[in-house]
Amino acid sequence: MGFSMQPYGIQSMLKEGHKHLSGLDEAVIKNIDACKQLSTITRTSLGPEGMNKMVINHIDKLFVTNDAATIVNELEVQHPAAKILVLAGKAQQEEIGDGANLTISFAGELLQNAEELIRTGLHPSEIISGYTKSITKVIEILEELVEKGSENMDVRNKEQVVTRMKAAVASKQHGQEDILCSLIADACIQVCPKNPANFDVDNVRVSKLVGGGLHNCTIVQGMVLKGDAVGSIKRMEKAKVAVFASGIDTSATETKGTVLIHSAEQLENYAKTEEAKVEELIKAVADSGAKIIVSGGAVGEMALHFCERYKLMVLKISSKFELRRFCRSTGTAALLKLSQPKPDDLGFVGSVSVEEIGGSRVTVVRSEEGGNTVATVVLRGSTDSILDDLERAVDDGVNTYKAMCRDSRMVPGAAATEIELARRLKEFSFKETGLDQYAIAKFAESFEMVPRTLAENAGLNPMDIISKLYEKHASGNTKVGIDLGGGASEDGVCKDVSTINIWDLYVTKFFALKYAADAACTVLRVDQIIMAKPAGGPARRDQPAGMDED
Repeated sequence: MGFSMQPYGIQSMLKEGHKHLSGLDEAVIKNIDACKQLSTITRTSLGPEGMNKMVINHIDKLFVTNDAATIVNELEVQHPAAKILVLAGKAQQEEIGDGANLTISFAGELLQNAEELIRTGLHPSEIISGYTKSITKVIEILEELVEKGSENMDVRNKEQVVTRMKAAVASKQHGQEDILCSLIADACIQVCPKNPANFDVDNVRVSKLVGGGLHNCTIVQGMVLKGDAVGSIKRMEKAKVAVFASGIDTSATETKGTVLIHSAEQLENYAKTEEAKVEELIKAVADSGAKIIVSGGAVGEMALHFCERYKLMVLKISSKFELRRFCRSTGTAALLKLSQPKPDDLGFVGSVSVEEIGGSRVTVVRSEEGGNTVATVVLRGSTDSILDDLERAVDDGVNTYKAMCRDSRMVPGAAATEIELARRLKEFSFKETGLDQYAIAKFAESFEMVPRTLAENAGLNPMDIISKLYEKHASGNTKVGIDLGGGASEDGVCKDVSTINIWDLYVTKFFALKYAADAACTVLRVDQIIMAKPAGGPARRDQPAGMDED
């Protein structure tokens, strides 16, 4: 008889195969460790001089980028605590579109400092209460650091837009922010509605064409569709458009029928009636005044023949999202089946032409008159991964524009804000009497991560720079930050950011710090991890990473 030991304690309560970690060392410190690992990955990509990461995801797609949101998205983080940081980064990316890196790196730094406090004997709940007090105080101080007069802004003034957008774009594409910002600002201003708060990010499209360089990038008022026109007509000016969602072809009937043909004449007539029917449909469309037909599906041979005869231009847009945008930008109603469109269903375009850009043929749909509801930024670059990275920079710029339409206040960039927050929070911690003063002091220290990382990524001496910044801020100049571009002046790299025009949006900082503190507190609140045995069977996959929401 084999001697089997009866399970006891938690083992006897839960199913076999589960894992149970509890206590400071096993749960809390391990969680903190996983989060530190994650923030170490993203931290080296912070700031304009940030390094790129090469991520190859599970379907062998290559990403070369320093955009933290993309990196953590593709990493497929498994650890539950590190996932909390990833979610905080995602929330920031969706809310503002920039600052995901700051969120993740700052949360990692907070946790690292919390670990030191735990090792010195503080209880996590005291750290959490200190951190909560800190973030409330930080938000108060942040309000005071807002640049005077920046709350009033004309969102159609390109110069003001570029000022606020520059930092977000530069952190992705350092050295090219001037060209990109002016492109993005133009595109955003073109599609900005009467009430800027209703600005829709989806209205600025990006079309990536390999070849050329950044200086070849342009903006098109309207849409750029990849692919050629279907027929032989490649150009049309000021024309009406009809859109058919289901394709242009003879429609098969729902029911099956058998046709008995007795003689040769009947066979001839049978083929002719089909032709006549298609011709009648195409003629009806041509008579309605439409000059361009857009199809959402296949275009039949015979239908195309008659379209050519009636001098109709035929475009095919297979993506239904693209088709919707096309309808929105031209004011067309999409019809389900091929029939004569009513005058209200027709849209209008300024010009449609097939152009060849860098070896690929694209159809450019311009609608200058009336509302410019869609603008497209045509990006050019030498490789696909460069284009993807440029697209991320454009997305960040457009999201920043949306954020500034809602709240245009700005704070000094280039780590000036962080050093000032660190200095003032340190002072605040001396006034506290409880044990949470240590946590507040550590929270203040965590802000040094930003200037330290900016300096490290640019290859400068971080200790030297941080002490210089503190010295300048203590003497009352709260706008001194790190200028990575110039090290020639007598101040070295510490300069007043208002002279070099580096500003961050207040909302970006506000949410990044808030989400980071929330994520850090959530991780610290955990004292036990109980994992059930993973279910058998094939692993369930989420939506494949890197897929578009469309």
